Amino acid sequence: MKRKNAVRLKVKEKELLRQLLSRGKERARKLTRCRILLLADEGKKDARIIESLRVARNTVRQVRQRYVREGLKAAINEHPRSGAPNKFSGRQKAKITAIACSEPPEGRSRWTLRLIADKIVELEFADSISYKTVERILKKTNLSLT
Repeated sequence: MKRKNAVRLKVKEKELLRQLLSRGKERARKLTRCRILLLADEGKKDARIIESLRVARNTVRQVRQRYVREGLKAAINEHPRSGAPNKFSGRQKAKITAIACSEPPEGRSRWTLRLIADKIVELEFADSISYKTVERILKKTNLSLT
């Protein structure tokens, strides 16, 4: 039976994959993809690859498909991920940082993350914001409230 996405590596491709594996300086996912391709080229079935590398069936399938359709580089490298867009612009983040650096509200000795979040909504910089989001923004500026 002929495989739908049979992997037939060229000699130079095998050398490149082995070189990447021996150096070990790449991301783990990339090295796993290299191993998948080498095992697939040896004629190993997906079940055997899954068992020996402890990866998901879909991972093996996608690596095979990418190699057949797009070539070696596409098969071993990360594809861009969509990710969620930033909810706050650089200007908004600067305003949040400015609030944290300003004088705390009357009767308080310092700002808390929840107070900053409330102030942001009060000043209408955002419709809503969690104190955890405030924490992440301030953390990226190396600003600590403690």
